[in-house]
Amino acid sequence: MKKVTTSQENTKETVSRRDFFRVAATYGMSSTVLAAAALGSFSLPQLAQAAESNANRRFKKPAKHTLTFGASGFNEKNLLIERAGCLDFLNDIEERTDGEIRVEFVGDNQICGQLNCVKKTQQGIVDMFTASTQNSAGGAPYLNVLDYAYMFPTRASQYHFLYHPDSQKLLRDPLRTKHGLQFLFSHCELRGLQMGMGWQDKPLITSIEQLRGTKNRVTGTQLGRIAMQLLELNPVPIAWSETLDGLKQGLIDGAETWAGAVGYANMSPVVSQSVDLRFFCGTEATMMSASQFDAFSGELQDAVMESSYLTQVKIQAAQEAALVNTVGATVPSLPGTLFDQHNVRVAALSDAERAKAERICAPEFNPEPWAKWRERLDKWSGGHDTYSSIHKIAREIPRDTLAENVEPRRWWKS
Repeated sequence: MKKVTTSQENTKETVSRRDFFRVAATYGMSSTVLAAAALGSFSLPQLAQAAESNANRRFKKPAKHTLTFGASGFNEKNLLIERAGCLDFLNDIEERTDGEIRVEFVGDNQICGQLNCVKKTQQGIVDMFTASTQNSAGGAPYLNVLDYAYMFPTRASQYHFLYHPDSQKLLRDPLRTKHGLQFLFSHCELRGLQMGMGWQDKPLITSIEQLRGTKNRVTGTQLGRIAMQLLELNPVPIAWSETLDGLKQGLIDGAETWAGAVGYANMSPVVSQSVDLRFFCGTEATMMSASQFDAFSGELQDAVMESSYLTQVKIQAAQEAALVNTVGATVPSLPGTLFDQHNVRVAALSDAERAKAERICAPEFNPEPWAKWRERLDKWSGGHDTYSSIHKIAREIPRDTLAENVEPRRWWKS
C-alpha cells in the first residue's frame, strides 16, 4: 500500500526538533509553535521568519499577566490530530486582550504530563493545563463526576452538557470549590478499548463476550475502573511509557482510551483493533488555576470566558472532522488516514451490544457498585444527584444528533 505523506511528516523531515528548539530559544516557544501551526510545512528560514513576526506582534507591549500553559504531551503537530484547542485559545486570548494576557505554551511533556499537570497547576508551577479529565482525576477526584458508565450516549450529548448552564453547578463550581480549578473547555470522545498486536490476526470484535477476561491498561479514573471491573476487563495501571511496548508485545490485550488519542499519541502502529465501546467519557480538557482567574480584572475574566467559548465551538467542529479525515475512526477508514496507514480495524459494536454492556455496568441498572462514589460526588457537588442530573441532560437532545450540530451556548450566561 502506498504511504501517504502528511504535512506533519513533511515538517519533521524539513526542520529537525533540534532546529525547532533553536528557533524557540530565540523567539520564544509560543511564538515558534504558533508559526509552525500556521505554516504547516516549512523550511528553517520560513519558520524563523514567522516566529520572529509572531514575537514582534506578541511582545509589542508589556503584558499585565503572563500565563504558563502546561500542555502535557501536545505540540503543534499532534494538535492537528486531536483538536484539543490549546493554540486556538492562546491565539484568541492574546488578540482579544490586545496582549494584556500573554500565554507561554509548554508542551511535549516538558513541564508536566498527563498525570501531574493538574497537581502542578494546583501548586502554582503552571497557571493552566491540558490533560484528560480521567488522568487528572488523581489530583482532582471530583472530575470522576464525568465518568459514570454510559452516562453519555454520544459525543453530541457530551458537548450538549458542556454548553448547558447546569454544567456550572454539576461540574465547574464544585471543581473550583474542591480543587481550585477553573474548567474552560474540552474535546469530547467516548472511550473504548484499543487492542494491541496480539489481536491483529483475530476476528473483528463484534460482541462484549469477546472482551471478557482480557487485560487492559487503565488511566487515573476511579469510576472508570468500576466499569471495567463490571465488564470483566481486568483494569491494570501501567505507566504510559510501558503501554506502547505492552500493546506491541502482547503483554496486555488493550488499553482503554479513545480513537483520537490513538492517533495523537502515535499508538496507531501498535493497535490492531479500535473497539467503539463508548463506555465512559474521554475528555481532553483545559483548566486554569482558579486563583489566577480570580486575579484578573472583570474585563479580563470576561475575555477568558469568551475565548474559552470560541475555542469550545472550534473544537466541536474540528475534532469531528479530524476523527473522519485524519484519524480514520470510521468504517471503513478513509484512505490516507492514520488507521488506514497502520491497518487499524474499527470494531463498531452494534447498539444492541453496547446496550448489553450498559445493562451490566451502568448505575441505572447496577447501582450498588457505584453507591459510595456517587454519595461522595453528590456531597462534593453541594447535594445534587450528580448521576441522575447529568444523565437527564445528556438525553435532552435526540440520540441521532450529530456532534457538530449541537447548539453552542455560553454556559455561564444561559
